[in-house]
Amino acid sequence: SSVRARASSEGSSMAYRALGSIAQVQIQRSSLKAGERPNRYYDPAPLLVVPRLRLTVGGVFGLTDDGNEQIDVHHADHSQSKNRSCNGISIGFTSHYQAMRERFGPYLTDGIAGENILVACDTPVTLDDLGEYLIIETADGTRIALGQLMVAAPCVEFSHFAAAQEERLPAEALKAMLQFLNDGIRGFYATLDDASEGAIVQPG
Repeated sequence: SSVRARASSEGSSMAYRALGSIAQVQIQRSSLKAGERPNRYYDPAPLLVVPRLRLTVGGVFGLTDDGNEQIDVHHADHSQSKNRSCNGISIGFTSHYQAMRERFGPYLTDGIAGENILVACDTPVTLDDLGEYLIIETADGTRIALGQLMVAAPCVEFSHFAAAQEERLPAEALKAMLQFLNDGIRGFYATLDDASEGAIVQPG
């Protein structure tokens, strides 16, 4: 599936910018934040890479090779849902992982921040770059629209994880980390357009 961003449109004319192809899809089976405050920590163990995703307005389901379907923890229907009505689908870019690895180290592998859809892209992507909609085009030409795009603000737990420090970061270092991971480096949230309900996406 290939991914394009749609800028502003006038009348029937639409301007698209090609961003790249889907490199990986995955779900979070449960929260990636473990422990109790103030000692919560980030644990990527609940991540599950899957061959395909089924997208719904409420969030995503992972489709496995054996035919099973697993619900993502950010889906509105999950028993322990983390859905906030705006974060049902998350999107990241390989260029942002490269930036994180250059700053922190090679252990920040593609997908470890937990986005559902990882797009292969050579350059950084900002919210302004994404425009009004993201359009996913499947191999058969089907177009899937994702709107209500917003930055996925980084959390304290992932910031400590990215820094790979045994001790919790002091206030100024944590502030610098949060600033670096913001503005889309940590990823973006999106909501599926009603007309695309039940669409299937996959890498490639």
